[in-house]
Amino acid sequence: MADKIEVKVDKVESAKKILDYTITAMVENNASDLHFSPGVPPRMRKNGKLVNMTEKILTAEETSAVADLLMSINARDEVVGPTGDSDFAFSYNNLHRFRTNVARTQKGTTIALRYLPRRIPSMEALGLPARTIRNLVQMQKGGIILVTGPTGSGKTTTLTSIVDWINCTSDIHIITIEAPVEYEHEHKRSNVDQRDLPADSPSFGSALRAALRQDPDVIMVGEMRDLETISAAITAAETGHLVFSTLHTNSAAETINRIIDAFPQNQQEQIRIQLATSLSAVLSQRLIRGKTAKDESPLSSC
Repeated sequence: MADKIEVKVDKVESAKKILDYTITAMVENNASDLHFSPGVPPRMRKNGKLVNMTEKILTAEETSAVADLLMSINARDEVVGPTGDSDFAFSYNNLHRFRTNVARTQKGTTIALRYLPRRIPSMEALGLPARTIRNLVQMQKGGIILVTGPTGSGKTTTLTSIVDWINCTSDIHIITIEAPVEYEHEHKRSNVDQRDLPADSPSFGSALRAALRQDPDVIMVGEMRDLETISAAITAAETGHLVFSTLHTNSAAETINRIIDAFPQNQQEQIRIQLATSLSAVLSQRLIRGKTAKDESPLSSC
C-alpha cells in the first residue's frame, strides 16, 4: 500500500512541475494556448503557430497525471464525462485563469488550455470599432446581437468586452450563461450574475428560461449551439431583453440561414418573421494574426 501511495505522490509532483514550468513559460511568451498530447513535447500557440516548449516527449501517463491534477484543482470527480471530454475554467495558483478541455484519444489523454487574462480588455484594446458598437448597443432596448466568426477568432472576448462596457456605464442586471465561464466580471454599476454550465444549470436552454424569471435587462449566452438555445434566446429577445450570443458563421446572411435551418421545416416561416423583429445586428469578425493594440489603449472599459 505504501508503494502505491508513493507512486501516486510522485505522479502528482511531476504533474505540478510540468504545469508550473509550461504555464510560466506560456505567460512570459504571451502565448494564447497550451497543449499536452502523448508522444510530443508540451507546445504553446504563439502568433498562431504551435511551438515546442521543451525537448522532453510527454508520455500518456504524464498527460493523464496532468489531467487528474487539473480536475482536482477544479474539484471535479471524473476526468472526462460520458462524451469523452470535459470543458471547464480554472485558476492556477490564484494568478492565471484558463479555459480547459480534457479529452480521451486513441493515444491517451490530451489537454488544451486557453489563457484568459484577468483584466477584461476594452473594445479599443481589441481593435474593434468601439464607437460603432457602443452606439449600436445604446440604441437597443431589446433584441439579439450576435458575434460570429470561425473558432478561435475571439468571439467570446468581444462579447465579454461589450458586457464589461455595459457593466461600467449602466445601472442594470446582467446575466451571463457560459460553458464554462471564462472571464470573471465584478459588480460595477450593474449587477452581473454568471452561470457556469453544467455546474449551475444543465443546459443553455434551461438557464435561459430561468433567466427570464430573474429580472434581467441583458442576457449573454455563450453560444447558440442547438434548437433549444436558439428558441429560448429568440423568446427572451421578444419579451424585451437584450440578448448577446455567438455563432460559428462567417457572414450575416449565413447566420440567418443557420438559425432558420435549425428549426423543422414547418416552423421556418414563423422563425423568419420572429427574426425580422428580434435580430438587431450581426457582428462578423476575423482574427488578424500579428496585429497588436496600441499601447495607449485601455485594458478595461472603466
